[in-house]
Amino acid sequence: MIEKGNYLFTSESVSEGHPDKVADRISDAILDEFLAQDPASKVACETLVTTGQVVVAGEVKSEAYVDLQEVVRKTIHEIGYNRSELKFDAQACGIFSALHEQSGDINRGVEREHAELQGAGDQGMMFGYACDETPNYMPLALDLSHKLLIELSAIRKEGKKMKYLRPDAKSQVTVEYTPDGKPKRIHTIVISTQHDDFITPKGGHSQEEADHKMLETIKHDIRSILLPRLKKKLPKKITRMFDSDLILHVNPTGKFVIGGPHGDTGLTGRKIVVDTYGGRGAHGGGAFSGKDPSKVDRSAAYAARHIAKNLVAAGVAREALVQLAYAIGVAEPVSVYVNTRGSANVPLTDGEISEKVKNIFNLTPYGIEKELKLREPIYRETAAYGHMGREPMTVEKTFGAGATSFTRKVELFTWEKLDRIDDIRREFSLNK
Repeated sequence: MIEKGNYLFTSESVSEGHPDKVADRISDAILDEFLAQDPASKVACETLVTTGQVVVAGEVKSEAYVDLQEVVRKTIHEIGYNRSELKFDAQACGIFSALHEQSGDINRGVEREHAELQGAGDQGMMFGYACDETPNYMPLALDLSHKLLIELSAIRKEGKKMKYLRPDAKSQVTVEYTPDGKPKRIHTIVISTQHDDFITPKGGHSQEEADHKMLETIKHDIRSILLPRLKKKLPKKITRMFDSDLILHVNPTGKFVIGGPHGDTGLTGRKIVVDTYGGRGAHGGGAFSGKDPSKVDRSAAYAARHIAKNLVAAGVAREALVQLAYAIGVAEPVSVYVNTRGSANVPLTDGEISEKVKNIFNLTPYGIEKELKLREPIYRETAAYGHMGREPMTVEKTFGAGATSFTRKVELFTWEKLDRIDDIRREFSLNK
């Protein structure tokens, strides 16, 4: 039961071993290899994965040479599909490539003699969102859904506990909110995790009894291992929202041995709400993975998140939804709109806030690429557990193979930086 007047909101996440996320990771790993060798690369890479098979297709304009077989197999192995019983094995799967050259009709709308005049790679609208529910300015239900699976993946890769875990998993978190939109408690958690067939019928026990014992073991481990590990990493104000009335569903079908690309075909771009705001913020028409930053589906969505997060962090509003829209081949956005959903802390309309945002940010494709450093090979890490709400960091990555391999230091999740707060406060005449 929930208190009278309160309401529930739910978001979900999926692990890196989910078939759609395997496809996203492969597409982004290929994109990174092209950008590492040739930052001017134009890439639109789609991936399909199914039992024992990977299909890569799309359009590329680049001076780089990428060993697709090596990249695909390495990516699949890192996810955890590295043994034959999973029916999708990094070393044994077939790989078919249908990459071809980018259309000249599209390319001429993007490239210009002067880089700053670069046009958008397509038309469309993109959204960014931020709210003050969590330290990373993400909606609580989605943030917890991601964090549950990040922790579950860490347990699997450590190999010390829950040794039966396989790569495919899903989570779902339902949060109870008060009438004024404040999160009050965690109402329901759902965890579905792929697992080995680690208890089999023997000694006269039936398959049904063996399956029941497996499920009880997994439920116990989720409650006694996963949830305590998660809570240790959460702020106290959020851990207090976990109470004895929490509803926990674990593998509700009772068994989840068959999973990953063997259980379901995976395709690039089918988890766009997981990638963004879990349904709390809007999503535009396009997916992200496999696309270089000339595609505003990706780069402008990152820019919109950057704007929204910095607006909320600066104190302009408790919540902000930012929409950007573009026409193909045109540099300036056709519209910029901020919706504070009635939470503004400044005496301005949303239209007036939108005008000030245009004064602060360069929202041309070139301006976005330059400010957020999007021509770097930074995309493989975005392909699981959300593109938004992640921790900005500098890492060293290796590209190529064998004698031709090389390393690069790159900045990940630059759109999550709170680096424009001072500019926003000056524009809005806010005290620090």
